[in-house]
Amino acid sequence: MNDREFINAIDADGLPLNIAVNSGRITHIGAQRANQPARETIDLEGLLALPGFVDGHIHLDKSFVGDRWRPHQPVASLRERLAVEKRELASAPPIVERADALIRQAASFGTMAMRCHVDVDATTGLTHLQALLQVREKWQDLIDIELVAFPQAGVVTCPGTAQVMEAAVREGVQVVGGIDPTTLDGDAEAQLDIVFGIAERHGVKVDIHLHEPGDICIAQLQRIATRTEALGMQGLVAVSHAYGLGDVADSVVDRTAQVLAKAGVSIMTNAPGEHAFPPVLRLRAGGVRVFTGNDNIQDAWWPYGNGDMLQRAMLVSYRSGFNTDEELRVALDMATVASAGVMGKQGYGLQVGNEASFVLFRAANAAAAVAAALHERVIVRHGAFWGGPPRLQLQAAQFNEAAPR
Repeated sequence: MNDREFINAIDADGLPLNIAVNSGRITHIGAQRANQPARETIDLEGLLALPGFVDGHIHLDKSFVGDRWRPHQPVASLRERLAVEKRELASAPPIVERADALIRQAASFGTMAMRCHVDVDATTGLTHLQALLQVREKWQDLIDIELVAFPQAGVVTCPGTAQVMEAAVREGVQVVGGIDPTTLDGDAEAQLDIVFGIAERHGVKVDIHLHEPGDICIAQLQRIATRTEALGMQGLVAVSHAYGLGDVADSVVDRTAQVLAKAGVSIMTNAPGEHAFPPVLRLRAGGVRVFTGNDNIQDAWWPYGNGDMLQRAMLVSYRSGFNTDEELRVALDMATVASAGVMGKQGYGLQVGNEASFVLFRAANAAAAVAAALHERVIVRHGAFWGGPPRLQLQAAQFNEAAPR
């Protein structure tokens, strides 16, 4: 016997959907009711069911969510931005408090997993990481948090950072990061030697921040792809931002997509407001996995964001000029399936045998939910209702009875 059956929902295409759950996992999903009876039946009265969100790129240690409002401070260079950040964070509440507040907010929007980049360098040491290891353990039953050792200040130009990054991996980081090997560090080969060397020694993944423009970006992507293939790391390497892919001709994008797809290198874009960014559909057509995340949320880098990945999917769609249902569904895939794939998240998605965690909306289909960036939603985790933003006004008495569980 199943624990619970959710009936009369609709799927991403707007077609009838019923979901049966036992011990927190999906035992049946489809247009027809389950053959096996359930102890409890919940009529969802036409609500849209979507998989839980996966934030592929977030900085929990930087956000001021949970703190007072801090007005944005314009700067003239990256070094100035880093100085402002250090100054503002020094007067902010502890990382654990702010990260808790942001995770709680993201969870309330239906985020089930996230890849978090945490500052690790010779000046910061492991301070940020130790705080986020504590946060990860605290929230492990609710959100799967994958940590990236992120050398914000550079690798080669910040002596001692390589050793700190390696120590971070020994502490439990699953991904090693990098940043602008040419324009920040001034020595692409040296930085990539360090980053991929750590990954090879410890069997961890790679995710490199790449803000470099045009041809510099393309050359960097080719270096990264070459190293990925040489080490047999296909599917384990991602490049975040890759702004330069939005600067070059379509023919260059197509050639680069072939290289990235062959190496299994994924691209993350959050479709930032002030930059060119990778052409999502063109890369996907070339076989590249493209995913998304919120990136910075209300911190020293910019004042925007709230942790809602459906809103992020809408912003990706808006900036990319997505209008058709198919295109809007691409943005949703970037915020769910693609990000989960990059993380290697097991048991994810609306399929039999997977974790029974999903989000419910009052919308005609997935495209309609993305286009409207609907705020109201109901969250199901492990087959039971979970608190979140204001609930949809369901008439079903069964929901009111089950909601506190």
